[in-house]
Amino acid sequence: MMIKRLLIANRGEIACRIIRTARRLGVETVAVFSDADAGALHVRMADAAVHIGPSPVSKSYLRGDTIIAAARESGADAVHPGFGFLSENAQFAQGVIDAGLIWVGPDPASIEAMGLKDAAKKLMAEAGVPVTPGYMGADQSPQTLIPAADEIGYPLLIKAIAGGGGKGMRKVERPEDFSAALQSCRREAKSAFGDDRVLLEKYVTRPRHIEVQVFGDRHGNVVHLFERDCSLQRRHQKVIEEAPAPGMDEPTRAAICAAAIKAAHAVNYVGAGTIEFIADASEGLRADHIWFMEMNTRLQVEHPVTEAITGVDLVEWQLRIASGETLPKSQNQLGFSGWSVEARLYAEDPANAFMPSTGTLEIFDLPEGVRIETGVQTGDAITPFYDPMIAKLIAHGDTRQEAIDRLETACRSIAIHPVKTNAAFLARALSEPDFSAGNIDTGFIERHGDTLNQPVEPSAQALELAAQSMLPQGQGAWSDLVGFRMNAEPNRTIRMRLASAPITVSLPSERPHPSTQAPRIVHKSPHRTLIAEAGEIFAFSPDRTDATHGGAAADGAVLAPIPGKVTAIPIAVGQRVAKGETLIVLEAMKMEYTLSAPFDGTVAAINASSGEQVTEGTVLVEIAEENQ
Repeated sequence: MMIKRLLIANRGEIACRIIRTARRLGVETVAVFSDADAGALHVRMADAAVHIGPSPVSKSYLRGDTIIAAARESGADAVHPGFGFLSENAQFAQGVIDAGLIWVGPDPASIEAMGLKDAAKKLMAEAGVPVTPGYMGADQSPQTLIPAADEIGYPLLIKAIAGGGGKGMRKVERPEDFSAALQSCRREAKSAFGDDRVLLEKYVTRPRHIEVQVFGDRHGNVVHLFERDCSLQRRHQKVIEEAPAPGMDEPTRAAICAAAIKAAHAVNYVGAGTIEFIADASEGLRADHIWFMEMNTRLQVEHPVTEAITGVDLVEWQLRIASGETLPKSQNQLGFSGWSVEARLYAEDPANAFMPSTGTLEIFDLPEGVRIETGVQTGDAITPFYDPMIAKLIAHGDTRQEAIDRLETACRSIAIHPVKTNAAFLARALSEPDFSAGNIDTGFIERHGDTLNQPVEPSAQALELAAQSMLPQGQGAWSDLVGFRMNAEPNRTIRMRLASAPITVSLPSERPHPSTQAPRIVHKSPHRTLIAEAGEIFAFSPDRTDATHGGAAADGAVLAPIPGKVTAIPIAVGQRVAKGETLIVLEAMKMEYTLSAPFDGTVAAINASSGEQVTEGTVLVEIAEENQ
């Protein structure tokens, strides 16, 4: 019997993705939420929602006991952990089962068996799955590890047994560096995982990260749904994924998928899982150069590319298997067609070392023509409490290049403000000739960093569009977008600012015909124009060189000079103010900024409220000059 009411122990795009399938199947959904997520999209989409605690994950989404209590309270008969958070926590899975609820995932024993890298590799080796050459022994003394490293050969990897996400991992190039790297790796592993044990592994000089989607049911059936390539990574975090893997021939595919099936059978696997392999691509993909790395006992972030090429809804399969059904298809009924590529859109600033970016999504414009998985909408806030991924974009095409081109166009069409994103970075990666050629490995982004991370500048077309927007109404882009006009006015020179930098643009009398990838205005006010181009948004404003006070303009518009929080507004609309009088106090970077009246006048408008977080360039107050 199909699950009737499903609690989703997750948030954001993950929860939204599960809710959509559950709704299609007629399954009611219960969301859980922290303080920060009280108004989140997944809460709005679900049939019911339960508050589970403060904003930090340790006090909300990682509280298994609280979530199980929420399931009972809401009348749910099943719990889906999503991916991340508690999805690979065997203790949580067992707690759900002990509470008499259906656990939508593998058995706790399977999770536990694959949870420690050394034990998992030993298990896989015993099952006949090829594993990376290395040392996985219980003896952790330097006297044992150093000779083992010499036997493996350099370069090699030291990896925390309980590790993940690149933590507790060191590449060692030379024997004389081994001891120091071992101590550093152990300290980090102890801090991150409470376990300083390590394993040693052969370092693959040109590694490709290839994984196989597997599915099992409670009737002994296991199938694979082919492979994905997740080699484009930054700091061991996946950025772009695709299915199938480029350069994969049928004999190699058959070998890697057969190994994945063996791995799943070895732990009596039930539900969705991923067997991850590392391939030495220095001589192309070969079956004898691909080794088991680890198993993720959950659904993966990148699962939509598998869905796109196979036509299978993997969440539906999860719910059916958890309800006791057999696999909907046998292995010989499964196939794939075309190619799919996924890009992860992060709220981060590539120009600032990819630091996470937070704030309200005043503009959140995602493209059409590709599959979008997101957990936010316009007006929602990106907070510092959770993973900075805000959306996934998935393109499908008959060929790999068609899918790449479609996804690149989509990334270039993204317009998000004021939160910074990696949209332009993604578009550049997709357009890189080596990527199109399938010349990829896990060092791709680092190798092409100078190209992918170069500062993004507006095109001449974008500058002209911005300059047009600065013209008086009736003379610019807002009333006349036609190219040629009889008796056209001569070229004009427009002074404006890009962010805070002065810039001068000469407008031609005739405007070029816009291209399909032309920049577009996404917001215009008398004091600012936002133009979207190639995945970026550029903020232009009229030149205000005659302003006399920080943030104050000669035309009476008082702008926020930097992002910050409004802490005081000691004025009211209609009030007369003198030049230099305090209008608003802004707090930013633990400092106060006082914005003053640029001249004697009357407060015509106040566009902010005390306690509000504002972005750079926001018009906070408007002053009308007194008649002379």
